[in-house]
Amino acid sequence: MQRLLFPPLKALMGSPCLRPLVPRAAPRTQCGCSCGIRRPLRPGQYSTISEVALQSGRGTVSLPSKAAERVVGRWLLVCSGTVAGAVILGGVTRLTESGLSMVDWHLIKEMKPPTSQEEWETEFQKYQQFPEFKILNHDMTLPEFKFIWYMEYSHRMWGRLVGLAYILPAAYFWRKGWLSRGMKGRVLALCGLVCFQGLLGWYMVKSGLEEKPDSHDIPRVSQYRLAAHLGSALVLYCASLWTSLSLLLPQHKVKLPETRQLLWLRRCAHGTAGLVFLTALSGAFVAGLDAGLVYNSFPKMGESWIPEDLFTFSPILRNVFENPTMVQFDHRILGITSVTAVTVLYFLSRRIPLPRRTKMAAATLLALAYTQSPQREPHRPTSSRIRGQN
Repeated sequence: MQRLLFPPLKALMGSPCLRPLVPRAAPRTQCGCSCGIRRPLRPGQYSTISEVALQSGRGTVSLPSKAAERVVGRWLLVCSGTVAGAVILGGVTRLTESGLSMVDWHLIKEMKPPTSQEEWETEFQKYQQFPEFKILNHDMTLPEFKFIWYMEYSHRMWGRLVGLAYILPAAYFWRKGWLSRGMKGRVLALCGLVCFQGLLGWYMVKSGLEEKPDSHDIPRVSQYRLAAHLGSALVLYCASLWTSLSLLLPQHKVKLPETRQLLWLRRCAHGTAGLVFLTALSGAFVAGLDAGLVYNSFPKMGESWIPEDLFTFSPILRNVFENPTMVQFDHRILGITSVTAVTVLYFLSRRIPLPRRTKMAAATLLALAYTQSPQREPHRPTSSRIRGQN
């Protein structure tokens, strides 16, 4: 980690601002003799800017701007990786139906898992008081509960690791003066978004723990809060990665002329990014409603292209967010549209003399889009299936 974040020591020591902070000898006297005696500096005289800074009370010496940018860029690159890991781990937690196994939230207290049989029994008894156990997992045993509890526990601990990865280095870099004025605003926004993400996660889980006397449906978290939780994580990931690459990648040497084709390419890129983000949010609604299990065929939904039960809820707008059939239908349409937009973006990029790095990015985006193209929806394992495997 030290080798990744910090540039070679030799390169830093060669910087003018890191010269030894010792008084430099005065120039030779112009007395005309060859004695070569150097005159010592008078009190208050300093030979380098670093000495002046030290004398004025600012004992910390900043890195050169380019070296500081590389350090900050690598840090944010690592942070974006931890956010991606949190999203993946959250998806696994969702698939194993483990998200409601921890029924309370404490920032410090819950970092220590149960160790004794008595502590596990107490934790299991708390879980038994909530709807998921009463309706779905009423025959669950303690070993089965431990499995889903550890899944949720690992997701929460990873979230705390993400918060530390942002906040602690940010405070260190701020104190050292390695952040420019504009970068300070970005870092503050990223750290604030990390804290908001943690609170939003508990707000989401809390929705699945509420008693609903009039409903006999399987307890699940609110699809609205799930979409907000995923969306904020994607914003955090994209902002961190974008800021990191803007610091690490060199600027293009040749500035492209502002042609009409380039303008169209930019607009298409922005529109495609918005479509992909909207598709991801609609996927959160699919997961929140288990809508992927309603129709398990593609490209048709059952025996028809357009299902008959798209508008069963009233008012009509409610179907877009709460009707599982409509939610799955919308997600399919958005997915196909996103793949089409990425394809158009790729062919537009081939018609313009772009830098090699940009062309590689367009080709990679196209490959990833077709990797994510709609396929047959697999059945998500339920708790009973998980218990049968253990």
